[in-house]
Amino acid sequence: MSGRVAAAVQAVLFIGAFAASGALAGVVWERLWDAPDGIVFEATWYLEPAGPDYAFSGTGWYVVVALVAGALTTLVLGWLWPRHELASLAAMAVGSMLAGWVMFAVGHALGPQDPQLLAAGQADFDTLPTDLLLVGADDQPQLFGFDSSAFAAYPVGAMLAAVFLFLAVTGRRSRHASAGRVSEVRTPEAG
Repeated sequence: MSGRVAAAVQAVLFIGAFAASGALAGVVWERLWDAPDGIVFEATWYLEPAGPDYAFSGTGWYVVVALVAGALTTLVLGWLWPRHELASLAAMAVGSMLAGWVMFAVGHALGPQDPQLLAAGQADFDTLPTDLLLVGADDQPQLFGFDSSAFAAYPVGAMLAAVFLFLAVTGRRSRHASAGRVSEVRTPEAG
């Protein structure tokens, strides 16, 4: 297989692996999150108790899970296939952005329904759990769009791991390639 074809195949596999890891991360995100309850009053749902700590819990868990999942996916893929560094880096960037979106889509789909829609048929003072959303994003964010700054967590985790990985793997490949060879380093003479 030629170098370009091998790089393209590796890039497609990396993007697919990131999409799969995003789906798994979405399941983990939904399982870790505790849905805060709200109350219905006059067919409108209100978060109770209200406050940023309750409204932010879904976003906070998203960031934690996405950073870890992005880093782990990058470390595993890069360690197992340390070839075609530029194609790998591009695939990691695109794949991690796709994974962040897939993670949100899976977590949101598994979580409770939108309480504003459910509130219409409920009696006053009934409790309903909130739906799993990110602060700043609606329930259908754009693919490859950062509707919420939390969507940057997956790519940030992936790119931090890529920096470490490319430094570590490059050293590993250099040591193996130069085993048994002694290279002479010449220093230019001054003046």
